[in-house]
Amino acid sequence: MFKNCYIKSQPLLTERLDMKKKEKIIILFFENKLTTVEIASKLKVTKQYVSRIVRNDSRYTKEREDRKSKSKQKQTKRVKDYIYKKRQKEKQERLNAMVEMQHIQASMELSGRNTINNRAYRNWNSSIYEYYNKTKEYRVKKDYQDKVSYAVPKKIKWK
Repeated sequence: MFKNCYIKSQPLLTERLDMKKKEKIIILFFENKLTTVEIASKLKVTKQYVSRIVRNDSRYTKEREDRKSKSKQKQTKRVKDYIYKKRQKEKQERLNAMVEMQHIQASMELSGRNTINNRAYRNWNSSIYEYYNKTKEYRVKKDYQDKVSYAVPKKIKWK
């Protein structure tokens, strides 16, 4: 009964398999947003084959434009981030240079051969002192009393 039954056309079977592969390619490209290289490696076909299948679809031009615009947005964001980080780094370097210059200046002023007198020290570092009119002297502010070095004058007579 089944003697004369055979597959009439072998190309029909391969065509059906080929259609399934094409459908997978279309789904992976348009719905899963994979690239042609990723699809080719996943389905073990050539990149050119995937590209040909995708280009023949009517949605290809719109998808290509969408991907281009997304890529452009990503690149713009990367450039903005790079510029922001670069400017932050330059700003920090400028601040470090300023602090270093202030440190050098303070070191030169404070570590000369001559010792600095109390009045000169108070003028140089006036923010930690407050004036007491009753005793006519400057004293270290209460906020700084436990924070200053033992070498810092606690009271400076001012007549």
